[in-house]
Amino acid sequence: MALAIINTRAGLGLEAPNVLVEVHLTNGLPGLAIVGLPEAAVKESRERVRSALINAGFDFPTRRITLNLAPADLPKEGGRFDLPIALGILVASGQIPGEAVAGLECLGELALDGKLRPVRGVLPAALEARRAGRALLLPESNADEAALAGDLAVLPAADLPQVVAHLLKQAPITPHQLGERPAPRLAEPDLAEVRGQHQARRALEVAASGGHNLLFAGPPGTGKTMLASRLPGILPPLQEDEALEVAAVRSVCGLPILERWGQRPFRTPHHTASGVALVGGGGKPRPGEISLAHHGVLFLDELPEFDRRVLEVLREPLESGQIVVSRALMQSCFPARFQLVAAMNPCPCGHLGDPRKACVCTPAQVQRYQARISGPLLDRIDLQVEVPALPAAQLTEQRSGESSDVVRRRVLAARQRQAQRGALNAYLPSSTLEDLCALDGQERTWLADVLNRLNLSARAYHRVLRVALTLADLAEEPRPRQPQLMEAIGYRQLDRLIGGNGGV
Repeated sequence: MALAIINTRAGLGLEAPNVLVEVHLTNGLPGLAIVGLPEAAVKESRERVRSALINAGFDFPTRRITLNLAPADLPKEGGRFDLPIALGILVASGQIPGEAVAGLECLGELALDGKLRPVRGVLPAALEARRAGRALLLPESNADEAALAGDLAVLPAADLPQVVAHLLKQAPITPHQLGERPAPRLAEPDLAEVRGQHQARRALEVAASGGHNLLFAGPPGTGKTMLASRLPGILPPLQEDEALEVAAVRSVCGLPILERWGQRPFRTPHHTASGVALVGGGGKPRPGEISLAHHGVLFLDELPEFDRRVLEVLREPLESGQIVVSRALMQSCFPARFQLVAAMNPCPCGHLGDPRKACVCTPAQVQRYQARISGPLLDRIDLQVEVPALPAAQLTEQRSGESSDVVRRRVLAARQRQAQRGALNAYLPSSTLEDLCALDGQERTWLADVLNRLNLSARAYHRVLRVALTLADLAEEPRPRQPQLMEAIGYRQLDRLIGGNGGV
């Protein structure tokens, strides 16, 4: 048989479209030509495959070899096509029967001695192979990741001779089973380690319960970062489908998957991060930090130090829960349903309102510093909380606060009430939100007066209602009343601060 067709998968963002590796041997001058929009790494595979076949003890045909990667208009990159190309040559030259590769997909990079090296983005390919009902042959280093796909025959191999022995039924490979889902290997920090800061702890619980975005403002060394890092520990564990979505993003980015399986992501990009690093992009679109924080927490420390244009690109994904990256040749959509937690100092020196040290900034410097955060971005942050410096007596006391387990139980109860309504409060449509809050005439009049005095926008009004509804869920009340509305308005501290009405 001078023609062979092998199934494999390309990597296109979080998608893994099917690719057919077609190999044709003809008479003529010996040579190997690859067509089908291959990129540099794929073109180089001809040399890797030739050396791997010869060094593994197989014949490399001294004929004219034409390789077509179909569909031709789909970009192909990386070394993942080495193994299917090698198998296609072996089948086309008659060294392996064509029936042996039926119902099989394969991917993997070949070393020059025939060993198989791991590749990135295996989980999306495994999920697609499961949907197609085919077995997946791949390097053994990728076997655990592929087995996360569930009901899929995963065939791990160490080198090319083992693959050929399996296909010739001389030494069948046993399908890899992961068994029980792996337990998280990294411990979450506990909220009990945080001293004092009762309002900030309360805001953290509210944020976890309703999926709200959160901003901490206060002098240096008051525990803002410590508080933010405790948020994943009071969130519910990921569901199976959520964990797979998180793992797929990490797989495409080449990050380890199993060490945080089932745990909420917690991403902390540095304030020098570019817009592409934050939301994703590049010539070949890749996920950014907001996608790596999908179903988890994106923590932006020193928020005003980020480039303002970089912060503005967060506005759309904060609303839609996804980011679409468009390029001339392709368009990729990445998930980005994350909780934004940010921290900032009140002024450039950091000590505005700090009883421990006097602020040395001028009013103009303070205003310019705070103006780096735009009003539209601030509108999208439901909870804005001051984190003041603690008295020394409170720092040295031995009494611990509530642990993350205790707080998580209340969070789970509040989330269960929201699940019965169909969505977390942070994502409820405005019309549904108004119906659920069902404010009476007196409450509406009172709230309108407060909104006018604080000069809050219509978006901020709905944010207040969402937070109030979450507070009602935590209090196990059917709808928010004036105490919950008052507490929710109390979480709009930065609106008043940046409005120029006073210090933190």
